[in-house]
Amino acid sequence: MAIGALISNRHFGAFAGSGKLCQAERGTSPSGGCHVATSVALFPGSILRPNLCRHRTSLYTSNYSSFALCVSVPLDGGISRSAGNLPDESNCSTLARYRSRGRCHCCASSSSCHVSRSRLHAPQVLRTKNRLVRQSELVKVNRTRAYYKSEDYEISEARLEALTVPEGSSDALLVEGSAQETSPWWEQFPKRWVMVLLCFTAFLLCNMDRVNMSIAILPMSQEFGWNSATVGLIQSSFFWGYLLTQIVGGIWADKSGGKLVLGFGVVWWSLATILTPIAAKLGLPFLLIMRAFMGIGEGVAMPAMNNILSKWIPVSERSRSLALVYSGMYLGSVAGLAFSPFLIHKCGWPSVFYSFGSLGSIWFALWLRKGYSSPKQDPGLTANEKQLILSGGMSEEPVSVIPWKLILSKAPVWALIVSHFCHNWGTFILLTWMPTYYNQVLKFNLTESGLLCVLPWLTMAIFANLGGWIADTLVSKGISITNVRKIMQSIGFLGPAFFLTQLSHVKTPALAVLCMACSQGSDAFSQSGLYSNHQDIGPRYAGVLLGLSNTAGVLAGVFGTAATGYILQRGSWDDVFKVAVVLYLIGTLVWNLFSTGEKILD
Repeated sequence: MAIGALISNRHFGAFAGSGKLCQAERGTSPSGGCHVATSVALFPGSILRPNLCRHRTSLYTSNYSSFALCVSVPLDGGISRSAGNLPDESNCSTLARYRSRGRCHCCASSSSCHVSRSRLHAPQVLRTKNRLVRQSELVKVNRTRAYYKSEDYEISEARLEALTVPEGSSDALLVEGSAQETSPWWEQFPKRWVMVLLCFTAFLLCNMDRVNMSIAILPMSQEFGWNSATVGLIQSSFFWGYLLTQIVGGIWADKSGGKLVLGFGVVWWSLATILTPIAAKLGLPFLLIMRAFMGIGEGVAMPAMNNILSKWIPVSERSRSLALVYSGMYLGSVAGLAFSPFLIHKCGWPSVFYSFGSLGSIWFALWLRKGYSSPKQDPGLTANEKQLILSGGMSEEPVSVIPWKLILSKAPVWALIVSHFCHNWGTFILLTWMPTYYNQVLKFNLTESGLLCVLPWLTMAIFANLGGWIADTLVSKGISITNVRKIMQSIGFLGPAFFLTQLSHVKTPALAVLCMACSQGSDAFSQSGLYSNHQDIGPRYAGVLLGLSNTAGVLAGVFGTAATGYILQRGSWDDVFKVAVVLYLIGTLVWNLFSTGEKILD
C-alpha cells in the first residue's frame, strides 16, 4: 500500500528534524548499524531534499499513483544500490536546515552530513537480499512518523512511533492507501452496490413504462370506445411478449453475461413505449403488437438481473440487494401512477409514453460506462472487494450447457414454479386493475385513482427492504436459509390473502385503500422468499431458474388479467379477490412442503 504525507514547506523541517537521533552516532545501536528515521513525504514534481545520515545510507524513491515514498535505510541491511546513489561527500545542507534553519537532526552532533538533492523519478522499489518490498507491505500512518529498527535490518519489521504535532499547525496531512482510497467518495462506493443501484434504476424504469398504461387506458378507452373485455385484452397483450423471453433471456444471460441482455431489454422496451401512441392511433391490432414487443424487452430484465447479482453479491447480502432491486419496481409503479395523471391532464395521454420511454437512453449511457456482467470483468474492482465477493462461493464461469433434465427433476424447482404462479396472479391483478377498481368501485376520479394507487406500491417498496434486512439478519444469526425463505414467503402469501378478504367488508374508500396497502406491503416479503431462492438452489443457473419460474408467473399475469375482465362482465370484484386468495393459500402449502434454501444444482 502506498503511503505518503503532505507536509507544508514552512513546517517540513519540524517534521523531518524531529526524528530519532542517529543511533550509530550515539552508540546505542545494538548491532552497530545506522537506524535512520524514515521520512514519508508527498511532493509530486518538486525537489526533495531528505535528511540522510553520514553512516552509509542511500536514497530510494517509490512513486505510486502520485504518492512519493522517500526512505533513508542502512546499506548494511542489504539494500542494493541503483540509479541515484549518494555522493561520498557533501556539505551539510539538510532539508531540516534548508526549511527551518535548524541544526542537522539526522546526525545530531555530527558536523557533516551526506545529502542528496533529488527529483522524484519514475517508480522504483526497495529490494532486499531476499525479497521485493511491495506497496502493500508499507505501513499505514496517521500523523505519525515511521522508522525502521531491526537487528537484521529487515524492512518488513517497520514500526511506528507517534509524532506530536501542534493542533493548530496542520503540518502533516498523511495520505494512506492506494489511489482509490483518496478518490472521491462516490468512486470508493462498493462496486457490487453500484451494480445493485443500476439494476434498481432499470427496474424503476421497467415498471414506470408498464403501469403508465393502467392510467392511460382510461382516457384511451373513452377516445377509442373500448369495453372492459377489450381493455383486458390490451392489458394482457403485454404478457404475450413477456412470456416469450423469460427462459430465452435466462439462457442468454447465463451464457453471454447479464450486461448485454439487460442493456438490450431496456433499449427495446423504451423504444416500444415511445411508439405506443402511434400504434394505438393506427388501430387495435398494432397496439396489441406494440405492447407485446414491450413485453419482449421487459421479459429479459429479471433473468439478466438475477444472473448479474448471483455473481456480484455474497449470500450475506443477497436478500437486501434483491429487495432493493425489486423495490425499484415498486417505486417505478409509484412514479408512474403519480406522474401519469398530471401529464395526461396537462399534455394528453400520449405524453406519458413519450416522456417515460425517453428516460431509458439516460440509463443506457450509464450502463455502458459502469455496468459489468461479473467482478472478473471490472478493471476498477479492488482486491479486497473481489475477495469478499468470491469468498461467498460465487462462480464466475459461464454456463455452456443447461442441464434441463437435472433441473426439472428437482422438487424445489417445481415449488418455485408453482409458488411463482400463485404469487403473480394476485400481484398482476392489483398492478393492472387497481386504478380501474378505484375509479369504478370507490368512485375516485382519474387523478385521485392515480395518487391513491401510489400508496400500496410505496408500502411495498418500504416493506421489501425491511424484509430483506430481517432475512439477512436471521441468516447472520444462524437460522438456516431454508427456514428464512419459508418464513418470509409465508408472510408474502398469507398477508395479502387476509387483507383481500377484508375488502368485501369495508364500508369506506379510506379503509379499502388501507387494505390494499397492507396487502401489497405483506406481499413484498416475497422478495426475501421465493425471489431470492433461485440464487440459493442454483447460483450458476440463476437466470434460467428465474426464467422458468417467472414464465409461470407471466402465465398467471396473462390469464389473471384477462380473466379479471371476463369475471367483471359477469360477476363482481369480490369474485376477483376470492380467486386470488385461493391461489395464495395453495402457494403457501406448496412452498412450505417442497422448497429449500440449500444449493441443489452445482
